[in-house]
Amino acid sequence: MNITVTAEKPTDEKMGATLTIPAAEVDAAVKSAYKEIAKKYNFQGFRRGHAPRPVIDGIVGRESVLAQATNDLLNAAEPLMLEELDVTPVGRVSFGVEDSDPELVVEGTDYVVTAVIGVRPSCELESYDAPKINMPPEEATEAEIDWQINQLLSYQVTYEDVEEDRGAEPGDVVSVDIENVDGAGHLAGKNRLLALDGQQVPEQLQEGIVGMKKGEEKAIAWTHTHVHEGEEHSHTFSVKVTLNAIKKAVTPELDDEVAKKYGYDDVAAFRAAVKEEIEADKKTTLPNLKEDRVVEALGKALKLETVPEAYQNEVFNELAQEFLAQLQRQNVSLDMFLRARGVKTDDFIADLRVQAEERARQSLALDSLAAKLGVEVTEDDVRGEFEKAGVEDVDASYEEWKKEGRLPAIRDSIRRTKALEWLVENADVNIVDEVAERANEASDAE
Repeated sequence: MNITVTAEKPTDEKMGATLTIPAAEVDAAVKSAYKEIAKKYNFQGFRRGHAPRPVIDGIVGRESVLAQATNDLLNAAEPLMLEELDVTPVGRVSFGVEDSDPELVVEGTDYVVTAVIGVRPSCELESYDAPKINMPPEEATEAEIDWQINQLLSYQVTYEDVEEDRGAEPGDVVSVDIENVDGAGHLAGKNRLLALDGQQVPEQLQEGIVGMKKGEEKAIAWTHTHVHEGEEHSHTFSVKVTLNAIKKAVTPELDDEVAKKYGYDDVAAFRAAVKEEIEADKKTTLPNLKEDRVVEALGKALKLETVPEAYQNEVFNELAQEFLAQLQRQNVSLDMFLRARGVKTDDFIADLRVQAEERARQSLALDSLAAKLGVEVTEDDVRGEFEKAGVEDVDASYEEWKKEGRLPAIRDSIRRTKALEWLVENADVNIVDEVAERANEASDAE
């Protein structure tokens, strides 16, 4: 299909364009519409597919035929228009004036229609200089080795009774007997170890246990309310709790005997192995971390108070689809994921909204930087993306994506990638032993 497109400068995240489709294309679309309708319906007295135009006009209506031809033309022309303008639309493209339906095609006449395309906002940055970021060193530090070893030793933690005569406090680990009275069979058990950390047990149950002393029995009841399919549901639970002991965690000290349990001759060999493992891991993680940090810093330099709702919603949907696809690959449903982590649906969606806004701001910041740098995308760049994806027939895939108007999205991605590469190469990096800093901060807080 041959088309002509002229576009106006975008304003308020909208791009106006005038699309012209030659008369020959219009006539072909009308002819195709008549042919399709003749095949679709059974017109009395005519073999299917052979009803003449006057009969179709009299029964279906000529306006309906022209409406179908108009719709078919616009569906075919839209991706070509997006490719011509090299624009990735935000939301649906609308044709016509002020949300009215577009005029119908007229045979033998060029079809001229106005299109309105939602686009991302054009933004500026506070500074186009590469940002300054902190990064961990490539070599493993003593603090990092200590932290990793402590993580390993935490799996060997044992719990000893606290001899002090006191009540249970938030953060304690307690041994309790829980007897189900009403609706709490899933919590019942003897000598259950519970961490009073605000995560393991319901908040009301933890509040009831706090303050109990060794040997004390207590009846605790609470009501849980949740919303399902727009309706509020309440469930009442009741248990009898006996506090057997307050426990303290005891982590073993690292010595040669402990090192041997991990398969090493002594502490020195254990530390050397951990150091090697950390440094091998850093070869993979540090490049990704550097990218994340420069993009995060760039996003903070974006001069935009609020991300437009339409674009934020589009990024939100992309994130949601990515996350659901990841769960599907793991054969896990969203409900299973949320239940396993004790996360409410509303909280999950709210967190995803925050992530969407952050990603949107970072994407817009990269767009701005790419424009400032004058980043260009060649056809070889685009074809290279198909090659990286392992596509067998690059030419066929390229033409298919072009026909569907999807190549502009690939070009957007390439521009952002090139801008990111410039950031990574030019960032001012300050090497910091962050694990040691966190350890010092925790020590000072104590």
